[in-house]
Amino acid sequence: MRHQPTLLEQTVEHFCWDRFDRLVRQHGADDAQRGFTSRHHFLALLAEALGSYGSLRKLIAALAPNSGALRLLGGKAPARSTLSDAMRDRPAALFFDLLQALLGYAHAPKTRQALREAVRLIDATHLGLGARMERWFDLHKGTVAAKLHVVYDPAAQRPTYFALTKARINDITAAKCLLPIEPGATYVFDMGYYNFAWWARLVERGCTFVTRLKSNTSLRATERREVTPGGTVIADQLGYLPERLASQRHNPFDQTGREVTIRIDNGKILRLFTNDLTSPAEEIAALYKERWQIELFFKWVKQNLRINKFLATSENAIRAQIAVSFIAYILVRMVQTAQDKSHAASNVLAIIRAHLFVRRPIAEMLDPRRPPPPKCNQPAAQMVLPVSN
Repeated sequence: MRHQPTLLEQTVEHFCWDRFDRLVRQHGADDAQRGFTSRHHFLALLAEALGSYGSLRKLIAALAPNSGALRLLGGKAPARSTLSDAMRDRPAALFFDLLQALLGYAHAPKTRQALREAVRLIDATHLGLGARMERWFDLHKGTVAAKLHVVYDPAAQRPTYFALTKARINDITAAKCLLPIEPGATYVFDMGYYNFAWWARLVERGCTFVTRLKSNTSLRATERREVTPGGTVIADQLGYLPERLASQRHNPFDQTGREVTIRIDNGKILRLFTNDLTSPAEEIAALYKERWQIELFFKWVKQNLRINKFLATSENAIRAQIAVSFIAYILVRMVQTAQDKSHAASNVLAIIRAHLFVRRPIAEMLDPRRPPPPKCNQPAAQMVLPVSN
């Protein structure tokens, strides 16, 4: 009988297991473990991220009757204490590096519009972790939370990098210390990254950026350009930022910049600032509008991955679970793009979540009206009619 994989098997069909094994050896993640390997650990956390069981007890209860399906993937249903010890001891850096490897493996589409080419959106969001996590995360305005810093590719609709910090770490502090800079890329970000020295660093790396100016930041205009009357763009001018900062320090961003003033749909006036002096002002406004895609990404992650219930309270366990949750997001996106028809990523995840260990093709479950594939049976023998004399 032909083997029919479960939805979990179909989700990890194109997973880079060879890269995973190399990272396990690199981190020595299996050196001090007895019987419960990194693959066992990863598959258990992936089942939690896709199934959203919400607690260690429920996860173990769900995996126990499906040990055969896990065994086909090289995993096994763990005991509660075994998984708890692994989450405490196995380094979360393994799963962080695995996420970065998977982000590089899931290539972006080759055809892109010129405006979207090499565009990177930067933003951060808070993750509520519950009162039990107060021993690690600082109290932030009455809510215990961590801060997730993301670099997002709007063309591929996936993150290219993410970092996790405590809630009180400023966005610009994380950007300076953690987030990588891709030479030649175009970065779009909001006023959480309002730092002239960091802007100058982007320019040194050959990058273009689009952001907003604060109301108290004046631009010393040197050239005013014409704009189309009645359009989104109200004003377009070149100039220099103030030479001195509030603390009488010299402003390191001493190059010519560009201020594009626009009116958005609700009537609000925004002052955009960029080092792109040649593109049409409408393209600058369109680039900044792209920034909302990362807001939609954060909304999708919080609503669908439900990264607010954790299996353990240690810092290492929390980091590992968050990393695997984002790996689950990438895998769901890969399943989504592999389908013949277009399906929303939330619908793909909902089907996987509800039928994680069901043995049916995911394409059939996403499209119930789709005719089943023909059975591969041997052709029936032709009927031989008797010849009458």
